[in-house]
Amino acid sequence: MKELDERIERALGARPVRYDARPGGYSTADRFTVTLADGRRIFVKSSSAPNMAGWLRREHEVYAALSGSFIPALLGWDDDGERPLLAIDDLSGADWAPHWDAARVEAVLAALDELGGCEPPPNTQPVRQTFAELFDRWRMVEADPEPFLSLGLRDRAWLERRLPTILAAAEAAPVDGDRVCHLDVRSDNLCFHGGRAILVDWNWASLANPALDVAAWLPSVRVEGGPPPWEVLPDGGALAAFVAGVWAAVAGLPPPETAPAVREVQRRQLAVALDWLDRDLL
Repeated sequence: MKELDERIERALGARPVRYDARPGGYSTADRFTVTLADGRRIFVKSSSAPNMAGWLRREHEVYAALSGSFIPALLGWDDDGERPLLAIDDLSGADWAPHWDAARVEAVLAALDELGGCEPPPNTQPVRQTFAELFDRWRMVEADPEPFLSLGLRDRAWLERRLPTILAAAEAAPVDGDRVCHLDVRSDNLCFHGGRAILVDWNWASLANPALDVAAWLPSVRVEGGPPPWEVLPDGGALAAFVAGVWAAVAGLPPPETAPAVREVQRRQLAVALDWLDRDLL
C-alpha cells in the first residue's frame, strides 16, 4: 500500500490512515473508502487494466467539468500513465438500496433533467460517434441469432416474425440530441441523499436525447421491483427496441474478463425491454 499511500497524499494533500474496500459495479476496478490523517473520508477508484484506465481518464474529464446536485465533487486525481487514481466525495453514508417508489423515480428523472441543462464537458461527442457500435446490434442478431436465442427469452419463430419491425424501429429510434447524458444509469451507479439522486461512473457521458438515458435505465428499475417502463416513458417502443438491441447482441456471449457478472444483468434487463417492445411496438 505504500505506493498508493504516496499517490493519495500527493493528490489529496493528506496521508491515508485507513482503507475500507467498497464492493460494487461490474468491473474489477479497485474501490476504497479512504480515511485521511486530517479526518476527511474520500472515495478512491483506480485500475491498471487498459480499458478501465481509459474509462477513469474520461471520468476525470467529466468530474472536472460538471457540478450540480446530481454528481459527487472531484477531490483529487493522479495519473502515472499506467494506473490512474480518481478521488471523489465519499458516498458510503448515502442510500444505495435499490428500492423504487414514485419519489425515487422522480428524483432520478430530476437529476437527469438537471444534467441535460449543463454545458458539455470537454471531448463529449454525440452518442453515434462515441458508441457507434451500439447502432447495429440487431443487425448482429440478424447475422448470427444463436447467442440471442441461447438466452431462452424468445424463440426462433418470434425472432423471424418480429425482427423486420424491430430493425426498422431501432434504426428510427430518437436517440440523437445535443444534451449531456450519462448513458449508464443503474442502481449500482446511483444513490440517494437528502432527497436527491447522485450519479457515479461517468465514463459513458455523451450527447444524446435525454429520453435515451431514461429508456436505458427503466428496464433495471423493473428488474429491481419498480414500475414497468411503459408507465414512466409512454410511447417508448422505438427506444425500447434500440436498448433491447444493445443487450440482445451480447447477453448470450461469454463475459469480458473485466466484468464477469455483467451478462446475467444484461439478460434480465433484456427480458424487460423485450416485454416493453412487445407491448408498445408489436
